Order: sequence, then C-alpha cells, then structure tokens
Amino acid sequence: MGNSMLFSPLLETFLIKKMNKKIVRMSTLLALLTSCALAQEKDSKLVNQLNEVVISDTKFEQNKEKSGKVITKITQEDLQKKSGQTLANVLNSAVGIEINGNQSANGKNLGYYIRGGKNQQVLILIDGIPVTDASGISFEYDLRLLPVDQVESIEIMKGAASTLYGTGAATAVINISLKKSGSKPIQANGYINIGSNNTASNSKYNVQDFNQGFSVNGTAAKLNYLASINSSETNGMSQIADPENQNYETDRFSRVNLLTKFGFKASEKLSIDFFGNYDVIKNDYDSTFDNTGFSDTNLNKTQSKQFRFGFSPKYTYAKGEFILNSSFNKIQRTYSEFNSYTSANESSLYEAQSLNLDAFNKYKWSKKFFTVVGVNYQFHDMLSETPYGNILKENTKFNMVDPYFTGVFMSDFGLTVNAGARLNMHSEYGNQVVYNVNPSFSFGAKLPLKILTSLSTAYVTPSLYQLYSEYGNTTLTPEENTTVEAGFEVGLLNKKINFNAVAFYREQNNSFGFFYNSSTLTSYYINIEGINRAKGIETELTYTINNSFKIGGNYTFTQVDEALKRLIPKHKANLFLDIDITKRLFLNANYQYVDDRNDAFYDGNSYTTIQTKLGSYQLVNASMKYELLKSRLNIFGAITNILNEDFLENVGYSTRGRNFRFGLSINL
Repeated sequence: MGNSMLFSPLLETFLIKKMNKKIVRMSTLLALLTSCALAQEKDSKLVNQLNEVVISDTKFEQNKEKSGKVITKITQEDLQKKSGQTLANVLNSAVGIEINGNQSANGKNLGYYIRGGKNQQVLILIDGIPVTDASGISFEYDLRLLPVDQVESIEIMKGAASTLYGTGAATAVINISLKKSGSKPIQANGYINIGSNNTASNSKYNVQDFNQGFSVNGTAAKLNYLASINSSETNGMSQIADPENQNYETDRFSRVNLLTKFGFKASEKLSIDFFGNYDVIKNDYDSTFDNTGFSDTNLNKTQSKQFRFGFSPKYTYAKGEFILNSSFNKIQRTYSEFNSYTSANESSLYEAQSLNLDAFNKYKWSKKFFTVVGVNYQFHDMLSETPYGNILKENTKFNMVDPYFTGVFMSDFGLTVNAGARLNMHSEYGNQVVYNVNPSFSFGAKLPLKILTSLSTAYVTPSLYQLYSEYGNTTLTPEENTTVEAGFEVGLLNKKINFNAVAFYREQNNSFGFFYNSSTLTSYYINIEGINRAKGIETELTYTINNSFKIGGNYTFTQVDEALKRLIPKHKANLFLDIDITKRLFLNANYQYVDDRNDAFYDGNSYTTIQTKLGSYQLVNASMKYELLKSRLNIFGAITNILNEDFLENVGYSTRGRNFRFGLSINL
C-alpha cells in the first residue's frame, strides 16, 4: 500500500482535525451528570434474588428464575444507599462494567468498557427505548445527560442482544427505568445536597458542588402524572491534570433537567403513557492535545440541549400483550473553542434527530411456551456547521426496519430455552441477520441452582458521520459480534447467600477503522478485516446475615487482544458492607480495586502515538443516612476516596481526591 497506513481511533480524531481542522473535539462536549440525594432507606441487594422479576431478556416481565441470563438489577433502594453518587459511579460498581472517567472532572467524557467493547457496542435504553446521539462519530448516548435523581431502577444484561434490541447491543444492554407516579392523589419530594470537588493535591475544602431538585406525582382515578426538575452546578477542578500545582483554571458546568410523565388507563386492557424531557447543559472544557501537548484554557465553552418525547400504548388480552414504544429525540450542541493554530475563537453547531418506533406482541400459546414478535423502525439524521465546513441534513440520514422474533419454552422439569432472530434492513448497506440461542436449567426449590449457556450475535451500525462526512464511506458494513457464555446462579440458606459466575468469549469482526494515505493525504473510514477476541469471568457474591447486616462483592477478569486493550483493566473488584445500626441509622462502606491499564496519546511534537501504562488504584468510600422524621425527612453524609489516593483514569487528566458531601431529602 506504499505510504498508506491504518490508524487507531485515538489517532484518527487528531488526524482529522490536524489535516482539515474540522473536528471539534468530541471527548468533552456533552453534558455532565452530578451527584444526588434520594429519599427513604430500605433493605435491598445490588444483585436481586433468583425469584425477582426482570424484563431485559424478553421485553416483558418474567420471573428471574426463568431467565436464561444473569441480570444485574439496581433497585431504588440500592440507589438510595448510594446517595451522593452519579449514575456513572453507580454503574461503575456493577460486575463486568468499567465506566472510565467517572472519577475525573465532570467535563470529562465517559467511556463504557464491557467485555472488551466500548461505547458504540453498549446500548442504553430509557424505559425500554434505545437512546443515542446521532451526530456523534460513534453514535453513542452520553449518560451524563441523565441525572440519577430521576432514575427508579436499572437492569444490566451483558452479552450480544441485537436479536431483541438491534444495533449497538453487542456487549451489554443498560436498561434505565425512570421514576413513576405514586398511588396517592398527590405526593412530593424535595432534596438538596452540597459537597467539595477537589483533587488529591488540593486540601482546601470548599463547597463547589451543588445539586437540588423537586418532584410531584400522583394517581387519581384513571390518570397518573409525574413532574420533576433537577439542577446542579460544579466548580473547583480542571479537566487537565495539574501535576506541578500550577493553578490550572477550573472548569465549571451547570445543568437543568425537566421530566414529565402522564398516563391514562382507558380500560382494564388498555393504557397509554406519555413522556417528555428537556435537558440544558452549559460547561467549560479543555483541549486535550496540540503541538505542545496538553493545554488548559478558559475559552472553550459548550452548551447542549436535548429534547425527547413519546408515548407507549399497552394492550393486554387473554393470551398476551401488545406494546408500542415510540420516541422522538433531538440533540443540539453548540460550542466555542479556542483554536491554537489560528489563535482565534471558533463556533460550531452539531444537531441530530432520531425517531424510534418499536411495536411488539407477546402471545402465550400455552403455559410452557410464548413468543415475542415485533418490528422496529428507526430514522436518524444530522447536520454540522463549523468554520471548516458543513454537513447537510438533506444528505446525512438513514433508516432501518427490523422485524424480529423470540420464542421462550419453559418445561415442567426446569429447562428453559430462549431463542430468536432479527433481520436488519438498512437503507444504506443492505440486510443483516442476527440470532440467539439461550438454554438454562433450574433445579428447583430443593436445590436453588440455575445453570445457563448462550450463543448470540450482534451488529453495530456505522454512524452517520462514518457514512456521510467528508471522511465517510458509504460502502461500510456493520461490525459483527459473536458471544458465547456459560455460568450459574445459586441461592443458599433461604437465599441469604446469592452467588453467580459467568464465563464469556467474544469475537469482534469487521470493526470500523480509519485509513490515511500520507502521500495523497486522503483519508476515510473503513471496515478492518480480521477478528479481535475478548474473554473473561464475571462473578458476584452477597450474604444477608440478618435484616441489619449485609456484605458482598464482585470480581471481573477480562483478557483482550492487543487491539482492544486500551483502558480495560484485566482485574477489577468491588466490596460493600451495609449496616442498619438502628432502625433509623444506616451505614454503607465500599471498596474498589482497578488494575493497571494501557493508555495512549498522540504527541503533537513528534507526531507519533505514545503508549503508556496507568497504575492500579484503590478507592474506599463511606456514607451514612439518618431518618430524622419517619418516612418524611432524611439526612446523609458521604466521604469518597477516603485515603485521598492520587491516580489516573486517563493520561493527563485530573481525578477526584478525598471529598465530602452532605444533603437532605423530604417527602410531602
């Protein structure tokens, strides 16, 4: 190929900007999630017991014992125990998940690393509906747009799941359920919490982190409603690390989130739910690299706006249920960036629209067998207006129509088989077929053991930018993934002890890469031939000693091929301790170990990619809650990174040291 070269995604972004000065850095442009305080304390587990209800592996509620997957469910009670943490912090303690950037400054982008995959291979659902930013290079959804205060529960299902959920469900599906209306005609909740926001080298503890919100909800006759507002603001840290204590400028952010829900029960069989949310985020960010390496500036500012609305009718009949999930999503990002090459401020606009319609029906053929048949339609478009050129909406769009089928057989003797297939029909690249086969076996009450195995495939759609930008390639085809897993789940001593372990093996083929010819200065996206592999073990253990004392933890081992190694720890472990000291006083302590990781950065002086290794680190956190007025008023305090460990999540970026947080919530 002469002087032609293949570059990693890390170098790809730099080259695009270097050659044509057209890409405003994508790593820090979305909004920020902040910490929260939630209301009442209850006794619960991070990993639910075998007889609990889950929905992620069939789209309909079913007993977890009948599920062929080990699904991690984070309940409202679990979220309450983690008062003061962000959504990224909460997910980062779940088995098999590494959320890189959750301990950095709030402007730092988040990386989702699951089973050797990254953001584009992790599908985020909100109330069962896929969410995405269609203007991004990787077509991903940024979790910083969603405050944890508005979340009711989370289900995490790892493995390839495109059969049910389509593109992006290659390594995991994270299904986030937002809060719902209560049973009373009217009830309300308000909260406020404040905290410090320091690095390990800063010992001046000031109040730099504010989070507050209010919600009202209720049910009257056939109507139910919910309205919630959350706002937060943070200062005190710079995104770029300050190794020599040179007083780098701080990067502020502010965010306002509005959520509304409205439901109408037309009859015993038919109900319709509506939702709408509006998010506005303003924040400062730092440039990552230029010809002199890292740079820190107070001139880079961005504003992000997200607007979503939709409705979901549900019809229940004698042998089944029919559901239509619909949503429209618009994201607009504007930002002003200091260009170190021209020494001038430059403004850019990125905008995307997405429409998602998913109609699916569950039919019970017998007590032992039911099917889920559905069709999913997606439409996406985008535009960008920058000083270096424009991408027109008229030319930058595609749609997908995906019919899919899943059948579930449940025998009398413990065998359950979940199998299905999906046909992806894409307006640009054609057709793609995926499938899954997932048998499991439960031994029953006398031996509360479930064993499981699965073979599943997934696809990842090339993004609008990869297809239609000046670096686009309309001959791109989907990335293909195949996952094999086997494991077990067991509950002992009347399910006081719950233990599960899953081993997985994943192959990733036809990945997206970036081609650059140094002689002709041509560059474009390509599919990279060859297979990259990931394998590992995920295991969890919880022990409920009594109603007042619980301990548990999880461990993840991940081994990947060289091409996938960046920012993935080989070993990761979490431990937790929950104690009800009294009926009103609750204590939580947790420990996290993250193994060393490979990282890399592009050196603007030598024009080469520099490989580096980030050291392992350990975090110890604790929180305490006290119920001043029963079911009415709670106060809490939390300390994070108690040992004030100085560590890196990404080369050159700052991380949080020891910090304190206090808050209260009141139920009306």
